[in-house]
Amino acid sequence: MPTMQDVARAAGVSTATVSRVLSAPERVAEETRARVEEAISRLGYAPNVAAKNLRTLRTHKILVTVPDISNPFFSQVIRGVEEAASAAGYSVLLGDTRHDPAREAQYAGMLRRKEADGLIFLGHRLPASLAEMVSRQGAAAPIVNGCEFSPGLGVASAHIDNQRAAEEAMDHLFALGHRRVGVVTGPLASPLSRDRLAGARAAAARRGLGGLAVAQGDFSIESGLAQSLALLDAHEPPSALFCFSDEMAMGALEALRRRGLACPTDVSLVGFDDIRYARHLDPPLTTVSQPKEAIGHEVVRLLLDVLSGAADTVRHVTLAHQLVVRASTAAVRGR
Repeated sequence: MPTMQDVARAAGVSTATVSRVLSAPERVAEETRARVEEAISRLGYAPNVAAKNLRTLRTHKILVTVPDISNPFFSQVIRGVEEAASAAGYSVLLGDTRHDPAREAQYAGMLRRKEADGLIFLGHRLPASLAEMVSRQGAAAPIVNGCEFSPGLGVASAHIDNQRAAEEAMDHLFALGHRRVGVVTGPLASPLSRDRLAGARAAAARRGLGGLAVAQGDFSIESGLAQSLALLDAHEPPSALFCFSDEMAMGALEALRRRGLACPTDVSLVGFDDIRYARHLDPPLTTVSQPKEAIGHEVVRLLLDVLSGAADTVRHVTLAHQLVVRASTAAVRGR
């Protein structure tokens, strides 16, 4: 069987260059890389993956944790992660933390025991053991966050501008003549929810409107139902609802049905995420579309940069969102 030394001699390069072509080809000059790849193909060289793992202590596995695996938003992010990881030769280990700090700490232990080369977490908390790792290693810590944006964590991240997205959703409702808008947030422990609420309030403040009617949910259908009922039963009920997830918007639709109200004739409704079911609701849901699979691709790219030694600073990547207007919003009655 041909060896790496054979490839190096045939290509007229060092074994270190051959190794770089195999592990980080983007760091090798195009002409040299082509020469090495031609020698590999001509000689039929195949690297000994098991031996390489022993030398580098690499598992070629990425650990991904999600706060709620039943949420269809995360399934599309995970699909993007899987696509990008597979293309780079990595397998994906998936953990459902269920918003439980103890579970988060369990998965953190897997990274510290080197059962995976890196961690992508889609929640907002970093266990103390990993916070210590980040403090010690800085940009070299193999940890990346997706969806949330919390610069205080000190890790790379990929996300949308949640504040701006929420402002655009509220601007849409205000342009339709709505002045009493009820807002159903996610947990306010999450920077994502706080940013969206800040955007909603900023849009209202620009129009000189008073405080918004705000109810706190947990992104689930059940909380969307309960909190929307509370808003609709208020002394001055809203003419529009803005839910910080499409699942909560699904609960809001049930709340409207229970109160004998039609959407959008009586109450307009906006969601967030544009999950695959949003366009098939009755009525189809106006919502903020996040580039879910693109977020998955980006967090893997950020992590691979760390693992290859190419990341010398902590990067925060903001991806584009889009307000998708469908039939669940209309001009306020009597306008």
